[in-house]
Amino acid sequence: MNPLLIGLNAALAAGSTLSLVGHDPYMAYNFAVEIGGVVVGGFSEVSGLSSEIELEPYEEGGLNGYVHKFPKHTTYPNLVLSRGLVNIDLFYIWYQATSQGLIQQLNGTILLLNDQQIPMMWWTFQNAYPVKWEGPRFNASSDEIAVERIELVHQGISKL
Repeated sequence: MNPLLIGLNAALAAGSTLSLVGHDPYMAYNFAVEIGGVVVGGFSEVSGLSSEIELEPYEEGGLNGYVHKFPKHTTYPNLVLSRGLVNIDLFYIWYQATSQGLIQQLNGTILLLNDQQIPMMWWTFQNAYPVKWEGPRFNASSDEIAVERIELVHQGISKL
């Protein structure tokens, strides 16, 4: 039997037992981001952490009750990382290099931390590089932090 299916069956069996115990869910604000082996702190938001299986519809002759749908391939949206603007402008430098054809693909990890700052779950992304950089919005009547955003294209996400 396929090891992934064995793992799925084990997780389902354990999950049904563990769901009776009760526990608090992890807080979405407690996370860290590592890119290229370096934990890059201070992120206020990460979005795009998802994947979708594209389906191929197939209509079988004489069968009018439904349409078969077969999996084709998995797609991943770009990751968008937001953080307060700091003196060391690594993201803009990385983006500028990419815009000049000097593409450096880096792997990374998004770590979900518990209340003691211990990683409890993590998602890894492979071969990422920036495709969009957005600087802060300035507003003289606001007291908000200046935030920059970097958008990364990548070749897949896996949850560990």
